[in-house]
Amino acid sequence: MNKYKKILLELRGQIDRAFLQLEISSKEKEIASLEMEVARPEIWNNPTEAQQKNKILAGLRKTIDPLIILKTQIEDMNELVDLADSSMEPELDSQIDAFKMQLQDLEKQLYLDKPYDNHNAVIRISAGVGGTDAQDWAEILERMYLRWAEKEDMQADILERSAGEEAGLKTSVLEISGPYAYGKLRSENGVHRLVRLSPFNSDNLRQTSFALVEVLPEIETPEEAVIEDKDLKVDVYRAGGHGGQSVNTTDSAVRITHIPTGIVVAIQNERSQLQNKETAMKILRSKLIQMQLEQHADSIDELRAGESANWGSQIRNYVMHPYTLVKDTRTKFETNDIQSVLDGNISGFIEAYLVGKVDK
Repeated sequence: MNKYKKILLELRGQIDRAFLQLEISSKEKEIASLEMEVARPEIWNNPTEAQQKNKILAGLRKTIDPLIILKTQIEDMNELVDLADSSMEPELDSQIDAFKMQLQDLEKQLYLDKPYDNHNAVIRISAGVGGTDAQDWAEILERMYLRWAEKEDMQADILERSAGEEAGLKTSVLEISGPYAYGKLRSENGVHRLVRLSPFNSDNLRQTSFALVEVLPEIETPEEAVIEDKDLKVDVYRAGGHGGQSVNTTDSAVRITHIPTGIVVAIQNERSQLQNKETAMKILRSKLIQMQLEQHADSIDELRAGESANWGSQIRNYVMHPYTLVKDTRTKFETNDIQSVLDGNISGFIEAYLVGKVDK
């Protein structure tokens, strides 16, 4: 049984290193503090604050609980090995293989150590060159990320959606909530290129379409990204619609311009002007933080206009004709199963980006 003791000792060492790198002790103290806060009845006098703290608490629990449980299971098995005989070797081998797979999955979190990796994510998808095909491509990407969130047990909400004239989407803004949502999805930031036989072309010709995907860390509190009122231009206007009873007859749509950088965020999904403004400000703060990360600036005041995600940064090709292939231009990770990718199975691309030696 000595071989099992040795393997378990190695696994325990890997877990101890993970505990240090993920700062589990610090997170446990944060959990204890949050549990005391959310247990106070008066916190529900401010439902927004209470929900936010509960969301943070759930995220921390989901991050550290599996590692703590695995550590306990390995310690228990170490005691079991002392009592085992040779007849139990198949069962021990199977259990150790399961431990190794669990630890391998948990250690992926060690790559999620960049600023804001533990934040929720805001994804903005914009149709590019390619007309109706590009707008259809934008909608396909929206579905891909919604399906990915579902597979990852994350919550996905559509904050803004602008439909195309014939089909697809001009733009879509998604909020993905869950542990390390931004850290996992930042690999998707850039231009996505699709090559296929166009379903919108009577001659069924091959068409190349583009969509820009911007992935931003969600900034929940104004304190994380302080924006001066003098730097903002706020316009309100009547929200567009397709007619019928649902036409918005009030000036509830909001457009906010950050004057120093020229960033513009427009939201019209909600009927309330206040709700639209709050959503627009949330997205604006997220975009400014993303620019700060890209430009390695110490503060928002140092940001330079026009230097954020752009149409020149093509990151991935999706080819449906004359062959099938999805290939990342940065990591070179690829797969022929394009339908699986479009159904939300993009974890291979995410992991290749996190562990690969690419500029992140």
